[in-house]
Amino acid sequence: MSVTVRPMTPADFDAVVAITRAIYPASPPWSHAQLASHIEVFPEGQLVAEIDGEVVGMAASLIVLWDDYSLDTNWRDFTDHGMFTNHDPARGRTLYGAEVMVHREVQGQGIGKHLYTERRALVERLGLLRVRAGARLSGYHRVAGKMLPEEYTKRVVTGELSDPTLSFQIKQGFHVIGVARDYLRNDPESLGNAAVIEWLNAAVATPADYAARDKWDVG
Repeated sequence: MSVTVRPMTPADFDAVVAITRAIYPASPPWSHAQLASHIEVFPEGQLVAEIDGEVVGMAASLIVLWDDYSLDTNWRDFTDHGMFTNHDPARGRTLYGAEVMVHREVQGQGIGKHLYTERRALVERLGLLRVRAGARLSGYHRVAGKMLPEEYTKRVVTGELSDPTLSFQIKQGFHVIGVARDYLRNDPESLGNAAVIEWLNAAVATPADYAARDKWDVG
């Protein structure tokens, strides 16, 4: 199987919408207006993955000045309601990962890894400090009656539990730096909860950046 990752174009919008409906059936899909806005403000940050010419995955991102936000900021505010018009390359050093999706029919075949590899390469090309994102706790609904999202996240980090989203992202080199409880309000799997994750660009990160990341207690 050969996976190709390339920039998103308007011809991909229908496929991206279809993937969104398959992954998030309870939520509104990306709209053509949102996807067009992404390409207009930050074309380098919008990617699709193809197999034999068929779009099977996508990644969407923007650059933000992290000081404008906080660890508990929700997805809508980080993305200006999904339009990315808050994209701030002049001041920002953080690539914010707004979305990575792979169609359910081809998950587990390395497509997500290809998208994350290209996203990290983008950060390195642009000389940015890091990638940050909200990793929705997609398995949390199974144990929500037994533990708080913070405990669930810590158990995933230590390997005691496995989460379909967060466990994968940890394998991609991300570290958890917090938990946002109102990140995705209408997501029935995470019940709105997300782990805030970070990948640091070793070419520009300082010891202070690593120390700040490692402050989050997973014990």
